Amino acid sequence: MILWQTLRFAVGGLAANKVRSALTMLGVLIGVASVILLLAVGNGSSVAVKDSITSLGTNALTVSSGSANGGSRATSSVKKLTVADAKALASDADAGAIRSVAPVVTTSGTALYGNISYSPGSIVGTYPSYFETANQKVAHGEYFTDDDVLDSRKVAVLGATTAKQLFDTENPVGRSVVLGGTPFTVVGVLQAKGGSGFTDPDDVVIAPLPTVQNAFTGFGSVNQILVQAANADSTTAAQSEITRVLLGTHAIADPAKADFRITSQASLLTARESTTKTFTVLLGAVAAISLLVGGIGITNIMLVTVTERTREIGIRKALGAPRAVILGQFLTESTLLSVIGAGLGVAVGVAGSHVSIVGITPVVIPESVLGAFAIAVAIGLFFGSYPANRAASLRPIDALRHE
Repeated sequence: MILWQTLRFAVGGLAANKVRSALTMLGVLIGVASVILLLAVGNGSSVAVKDSITSLGTNALTVSSGSANGGSRATSSVKKLTVADAKALASDADAGAIRSVAPVVTTSGTALYGNISYSPGSIVGTYPSYFETANQKVAHGEYFTDDDVLDSRKVAVLGATTAKQLFDTENPVGRSVVLGGTPFTVVGVLQAKGGSGFTDPDDVVIAPLPTVQNAFTGFGSVNQILVQAANADSTTAAQSEITRVLLGTHAIADPAKADFRITSQASLLTARESTTKTFTVLLGAVAAISLLVGGIGITNIMLVTVTERTREIGIRKALGAPRAVILGQFLTESTLLSVIGAGLGVAVGVAGSHVSIVGITPVVIPESVLGAFAIAVAIGLFFGSYPANRAASLRPIDALRHE
């Protein structure tokens, strides 16, 4: 009965100043919604990165130029990767852990089809083995072949996004697209991988390596070499074999001085997950400041409320209301402010997570919803305790004399 009366008085006190109470709850709402949304964005970014990396498969290895140990070496002393390096990896009789090898060059350019001009995210020159290694499946048409590479045929496979931009609903297979002034016949369209973030894996044009080199990059180095291990368990052995072969082709005796790097999907995923976790924690810390501001707002509003209702407090204490009742009433009011604001904040945060933010689809963390709500309620109790204590400590005679 006493609890019900305390709650009724608290609701009446908040209702007496609707605008003030609404503004205070708005501060808590913004804090809770910010925590949920920003953590959801960080988690969504982590999921997008993980999906993007694992889409290549667990047995894919990427070889790129540069110091293996991250040390600094003169640029002139670093030998770039070449097609010859890729051929050495593919033809080595002792490299049993390596299933396939695909040298890759990446460039950019404008694609023309009729009166439509579009610049895809990247133009890739490679071998047919690239499609299996990179887990690229064809949706329409077919891949280009080894004969297309040997004969430097002007054929291309389009990513789903590029095909949509150039052809809309029209079937691209068999059509001609002009890339960098060179006409390419579309032989296939890849299945959409999808993805959220700043890059679209489907926004790509893939063509035979010598064709792209002839039209765009020249017959020099390649950007990277994509290697597929025999299976997920043989990636370590494949890395050792890649190192052995490339040390030989680059005439390097000391492995510590290797001028190439080998990245596996597992190591890349671990590094990216560590980065995104830090990013998520930072976002959460920034959002938590909003909750703190909301708590300070509760303190200010409750202090004003205590001042305005000093005579009421004096009358109630003169009629015999104990200190605990006065303390409980004002604590209940501050807690109600935070509970209602936090509840609305949860609703706004969860609803907002269905909207893509800067290209990232937020993924709500259930723990963040419960945590933000609980912290908001705790903040209401903590920041409301000082005004409530002040109200409960007033002497009846002093409260009744207050004007």
